Amino acid sequence: MKFLKRSLRILLILIVLVFVSVWLYSKTYKPDYSGELELKNISKEVTVYFDDIGVPHINAQNQSDAYVALGYLHAQDRLWQMELIRRLAAGRLSEIFGKKLIRTDKFFSGLGIEEASEKTILNLDKNSEKYKMVASYLNGVNQYIEEGKTPIEYTLVGVKKEQFTFKDMYNVFGYMAFSFAIAHKTDPLLTEVKEKLGNAYFNELIGVENENLTLIKNETNLEIKAGLAREMHHLFEDLPISPFIGSNSWVIGANKTKNGKVIFANDPHIAFSQPSVWYQAHLKTPDYELYGFHLALVPFPLLGHNKDYAYGLTMFENDDVDFYVEEENPENSNQYKTENGYINYDLIEKRIKVKDEKDIVYSIKVGRHGPIMNDIIEHIEDERPIAMQWIYTKLENKILDVAYEVSHAKSLSDFKNGASKLHAPGLNMMYGDSKNNIAWFASGKLYKYRDSVYTKTYLDGASGNDEILEYLDFNDNPQAINPSLNYVYSANNQPDSIAGKLYPGYYLNEDRAKRIVDLLEPKNNWTKEDVSKMIYDVTSLNAPIIANDLIKSIDKTKLTVSQKKIISILENWKGNFEKQEVAPVIYNRLVYEFQKNTFADELGKGYHQFINTPFVEKVLPVQVKREKSIWWDDITTKGKIETKQEIVTNSFKKAFEFLENQLGENIDSWTWDRVISVEYKHAVGEVPALRKYFNVGPFVTTGGDQVINNQIYDIDSTGYYKVKAGPSTRRIVDFSDVDNSLGILPTGQSGRVFSKHYKDQAQKYLKGEFVKMKINQAEIEQSENVLIFKPKD
Repeated sequence: MKFLKRSLRILLILIVLVFVSVWLYSKTYKPDYSGELELKNISKEVTVYFDDIGVPHINAQNQSDAYVALGYLHAQDRLWQMELIRRLAAGRLSEIFGKKLIRTDKFFSGLGIEEASEKTILNLDKNSEKYKMVASYLNGVNQYIEEGKTPIEYTLVGVKKEQFTFKDMYNVFGYMAFSFAIAHKTDPLLTEVKEKLGNAYFNELIGVENENLTLIKNETNLEIKAGLAREMHHLFEDLPISPFIGSNSWVIGANKTKNGKVIFANDPHIAFSQPSVWYQAHLKTPDYELYGFHLALVPFPLLGHNKDYAYGLTMFENDDVDFYVEEENPENSNQYKTENGYINYDLIEKRIKVKDEKDIVYSIKVGRHGPIMNDIIEHIEDERPIAMQWIYTKLENKILDVAYEVSHAKSLSDFKNGASKLHAPGLNMMYGDSKNNIAWFASGKLYKYRDSVYTKTYLDGASGNDEILEYLDFNDNPQAINPSLNYVYSANNQPDSIAGKLYPGYYLNEDRAKRIVDLLEPKNNWTKEDVSKMIYDVTSLNAPIIANDLIKSIDKTKLTVSQKKIISILENWKGNFEKQEVAPVIYNRLVYEFQKNTFADELGKGYHQFINTPFVEKVLPVQVKREKSIWWDDITTKGKIETKQEIVTNSFKKAFEFLENQLGENIDSWTWDRVISVEYKHAVGEVPALRKYFNVGPFVTTGGDQVINNQIYDIDSTGYYKVKAGPSTRRIVDFSDVDNSLGILPTGQSGRVFSKHYKDQAQKYLKGEFVKMKINQAEIEQSENVLIFKPKD
């Protein structure tokens, strides 16, 4: 008995010690939001006011000091995020996560991002202001590494901190540029459809590209196995860092607002993660002020505003990646054919360090069209050498100039000049200012091939006939300055024609664009409150049309009462994706069954990739209207050719049967909130025991795929819709009340799990609410949390 009592006392003491240790750790390893700290390489005292959501308002006497402080504070809240993203583009994730990420490292290290970064850095003007400001920012980041508190993730994963460099920053740009691209997910699949199924199947698919378009108008006034595609999809599924996907933005001119001033709105769509992709900071010096949203390791914000102007971005979705089939010398596989004979590949040896394993060493062949993808992606079933030509690594990189100039613009002309220097990734650069200018620029280096080339399938690498013929001047890019419509917008949709033809790209379907125009066009008294409701809108104009086109083809002669009821629900649906709506549940399942019954038999292994590309969303509204189509026949049935009615009716009955088994016989209870959810995942949260501490959620949410409040999910066999991407921030700047501009993040400002700002915005975000983006100095100085940086001798 004495032994038992003693053992229990010891156990109790151990529990108390563990509890106290965790409590002390949580209190000690929070970011510093108040007090005094010494910083090297600042000339004068810097005062930082933290507002009630943890945004630092940095007040400095010069920009160099401000950027040193920004680097330190950014690292304090987001050092682990910085660590992951710099490792991703360099192929160094396996060092900390082990062999499961070898194929991801092999892929990204082979894209040429690091080599392009090194080349760009060699040519930077070290006396330029932008270079000096980046150096100051990195100095601040590295001071935090030396003197600040180590995030708990480093301890859990077992990785040592390393200094950050210019190369790390450029690698972030490279990753961002590649994650914007769509070609690598679509071109290989379309090539296989053409080569293996033939032109009839292929022509029906690509025929959708010029149908159902809501075009962004140009107007300028003064001032099948799909091995390659499938592997690309799997690689992005494994990433611990958010890929960029799509976006909305609109800028309403003064003539359409109640108060006669411009209203700016933007919500870039990016894969959800924890922490969220953007870090907010407000810099103020005697000659500069900006409230910005920063990517990890990037000192100049890609989204921002002050009292004079606001800017943001959406993805252009232009085609800046092309695949070439090379022809190698049969007597020397290290040579490839050109129109002038065989030439040597450049051979690059790469080494990947793997946690608890031997290093992986491999070689990449690089030709004039870029790296041979067969060398860096496993399971490519095409034996031909496939090269990837990417404008980002092919042309001079001025992306640092772009970020610096758009964030330091003094006028619309300055902003346009900065936007004009972007070569890749393609971005729609959105602008509005206090002088009532509004503008949209489709930025990126555009180019021409010969007219007969279709660039969404593999090109001929040997003949010289499929090479780029001409690069366009930026003034020929799609753009609008102060258009007569009195608004500009982008929802990743097709821009209007350039020189008489539509520029090729991977533009998304018209749904969001159509809804934005539908709401903006008739109203001429917009307010900030109106825009805040619009940016949270969950209505699809196209989904009810698709649903009714499907209903027309259902054989209704032998339907049950319950089946007739769900048809009635769809017929009366207005396209709303609210939580208590039943129609979105029926619609999504019907679409799943319809697409599977239409395309899976022909596409085989490539089907899963096909339905998870933006391309299928352009195919769907066209396919449902076709009475005759080669895709209607189920090739697995012998001696029979199926009709559209058979395919649609079978899809409808399978959808009904599935939903009844999943959700019960009471159709009224099949509400959207029972099947849709979102969870913001942390890389460490993949460990089950740590999930509830590091991940935020899961939560029931509202919205749907391709509504303005875009909730992006896979439509798959499960019948549950786990949102994987959506608005990475929502921002509204009203120049009639700029001090009260609105913003929100999906979770919180800090990436430190013990910070009170780790997830303090999550519930507001889910409800469509906002917090203030403060730039009024008197209001800012009322903050209870003040951190002062003093120069260190």
